[in-house]
Amino acid sequence: MATNTLLIHSSARHSGSVTRMLADEVAQTLAAPITVRDVSAGLPVVTEDWITARDTGEHAPILDTSATLIGELRAHDTLVIAAPVYNFSIPAALKTWIDQVARAGKTFRYTKNGPEGLLTGKKAYVVVASGGTPVDGPWDYATPYLRHVLGFIGITDVTVIAADALGNDTDKKLDAARAQIAALPSAKAA
Repeated sequence: MATNTLLIHSSARHSGSVTRMLADEVAQTLAAPITVRDVSAGLPVVTEDWITARDTGEHAPILDTSATLIGELRAHDTLVIAAPVYNFSIPAALKTWIDQVARAGKTFRYTKNGPEGLLTGKKAYVVVASGGTPVDGPWDYATPYLRHVLGFIGITDVTVIAADALGNDTDKKLDAARAQIAALPSAKAA
C-alpha cells in the first residue's frame, strides 16, 4: 500500500499520451497523496560546471534542481514513472531527470563491494508504452535500463506495466495494461 506517490511524466505528448493516461490510472489506483513531476518541459542538463560543483561538495546554486529532485524521491515511498519508448529507449527528458537524481553520496554510495543504493524500501511502477518495440524484447533498451538505474539507487521493487507494440492489437494491449493496474494494491482497500 502506498502512503505517498511521486508520479514522473516524461512524454512530450500531453494530449493522447498512453503513458500519461496509464500512469495517472496507476497513481489513482494506489489512492495515496500524489506529487506530479512533469520532466517533459526539460530540466537542466549535467554540464562541466555542474560536475565541478558536485565534486567540491559545497553548496552551489547549479545543484539546486538536483537537490530538489532528490528530496522529492526521498519524501515519497512509491514512484510511478511514465516512460514512453522513443527510438528504443527513454525520452531525453527522463534521462536528464535520472542524471540529476543519481548522485554519489546522495542516492548511492561506493563501497569496497561496489555501489550501494541509498533509496531502499521504496516501490516503483514503470509504465512503458511503445508503438512497435516489445517490452523486454531484443531492441528494448528502455525497460532494462530503468530497472537497472532504479536498482542502482536502491529501488529494487519494480513492477513494469506494459502497453507495448501498440501498432497492433491496441485495444487488447491497453485492456491488458488496465487489468494489471486494476490488480494493484490500493490504499482504499486497507
